Amino acid sequence: MHTTHLIKCLFEAVDGLDICTSNWCPFNTLVISKVWVSWFRFVWTMSLLLVFADSQSTHPDEVTTLRAIRQSFIDPNSRLRNWRRGDPCVSNWTGVLCFNKTLDDGYLHIRELQLLNLNLSGTLSPEIRRLSYMQILDVMWNNIGGSIPKEIGQLTSLKFLLLNGNNLTGSLPEEIGNLPNLNRIQIDQNHISGPIPVSFSKLNNTKHFHMNNNSLSGQIPPELSRLPNVVHLLLDNNNLSGYLPPELSKPPYLIILQFDNNHFEGSIPSSYGNMLQLAKLSFRNCNLQGPIPDLSRIPHLTYIDLSDNNLNGSIPPVNLSHDITTIDLSRNQLTGTIPPIFSGLPNLQRL
Repeated sequence: MHTTHLIKCLFEAVDGLDICTSNWCPFNTLVISKVWVSWFRFVWTMSLLLVFADSQSTHPDEVTTLRAIRQSFIDPNSRLRNWRRGDPCVSNWTGVLCFNKTLDDGYLHIRELQLLNLNLSGTLSPEIRRLSYMQILDVMWNNIGGSIPKEIGQLTSLKFLLLNGNNLTGSLPEEIGNLPNLNRIQIDQNHISGPIPVSFSKLNNTKHFHMNNNSLSGQIPPELSRLPNVVHLLLDNNNLSGYLPPELSKPPYLIILQFDNNHFEGSIPSSYGNMLQLAKLSFRNCNLQGPIPDLSRIPHLTYIDLSDNNLNGSIPPVNLSHDITTIDLSRNQLTGTIPPIFSGLPNLQRL
């Protein structure tokens, strides 16, 4: 029996032609039936896979939104050129990360928009509000201008708002205070002006406030003391004024309080000596007056910079944390001598 006959018989059997009953065919009817069933199962399985694959697509509203976002950008290096074709999630558009499976509506949804350092300019489109499932918005280190769209305050799933290192102007939208899941806000290295919105005090899950190196002005809202989880509060290199709110000593997990190069009035509140988790206290060049508060009750304080102010009186002769590495009290109006107890600080590197 020739191999070609066997192959012909097999294919014709699969096609449902019962010609394999001749003497030269080794396949009986039972074998043919089994082959046919196996082939049918294979075709059916492949069909289901194709249908399933075809159903994997991004929600149409989010596709439209991404196109609007791209239209608002200037992309001189064509880093977003693949946004012109295919499906954002299925075709892996640059910077677009999606949930691994379809949600209840049967569509894939965008989880992250990571467009950092792509040399993008232009503006942020207000249409971004339609990416309602998005958890991370990262456009760090571009040249994006214009103001922060207030519509970002509608992205209630957002956990990370990373806008630092751009050319953003205008004021901070109060609507950002409506983001219940926000963990981190980074708007540093921009040209944002105006006051810090009181509404930011509602950001109960936010740990990191990086708002330094802007042109923020006015009084630090005392209401920020309500933030239960804040860890870093960075407001240095702005145009802030008014007094330092004594209430800022209340957040229980505050580690870094950094307000350098602002224009405050009055003294450092004595209550700041009660911040038990504080590691860094930096108020360099803030126009502060009055005495240095007692900081001996802060067990893990490692860094103090109160230089370039108008502080007066003597340096408190108290036993500071043995973790401390830096104490800078230079260029003030302090009197007296350096307390001898400072010589017993084992990790002190700069005084």
